[in-house]
Amino acid sequence: MTVTINRPESLNALTRESMEAIGDAVAEAAASARVAIITGNDRSFSSGADLQGSVQGGGLGLEKANAIIRSIIDLPIPTIAAVSGPAAGIGCSLALACDYTIMSEESYLMLAFTKIGLMPDGGATALVAASAGRHRAMKMALTAQKVWAKEAADWGLASLVTPAGEHLDRAQEIAAQWAQGAPLAFAASKDAINSATLTELDGAFDRELNGQTSLRASQDFAEGVAAFMEKRGPTFTGE
Repeated sequence: MTVTINRPESLNALTRESMEAIGDAVAEAAASARVAIITGNDRSFSSGADLQGSVQGGGLGLEKANAIIRSIIDLPIPTIAAVSGPAAGIGCSLALACDYTIMSEESYLMLAFTKIGLMPDGGATALVAASAGRHRAMKMALTAQKVWAKEAADWGLASLVTPAGEHLDRAQEIAAQWAQGAPLAFAASKDAINSATLTELDGAFDRELNGQTSLRASQDFAEGVAAFMEKRGPTFTGE
């Protein structure tokens, strides 16, 4: 099954509704597919949460979003993220929740949360650290810099880098091979590796939820979103 995020006008920014649609597709994949691919389009995998939803007060619904990230990790079938353009914010979490992340050479991962007065969420504080280590997770979180495909692969955040535009073709080739593989062996391997390496994921979900709930009530978050919308630098006060 191929799940395509299709909001090109916003670089595939995620709303509550689109996250729920991803969750529904993941549940369907668990019942009917041998491999699942999650992708966007040539311009973007996902630019993260739709900030307009944050302005209106609803946001993604982080508890539900966390449950969807967890459902991707817990799928008994192999999952592949096929990434072009940005995989930012919770889009980064979606990509890293998959078992195999294929990045087009012009794509990048980014935890841009601190730019608007927030912290990483969607399990990113555990997912990045589990693959790249504490210091690289800190670098991504605190600098909000782009980690381009080649560097992401060097850090252990990407499984494969392809020439521009070939990420989905390669994902489909690998998926076709895995679809002929041994389902029980794949499921057992996934469970063993995730149990050994993502021991803090549920704790990360809880810490991120508590932190984001507090940060979303801050003046810094309101200023960060306003500055983003107005295309200016924010003035944070720590309030």
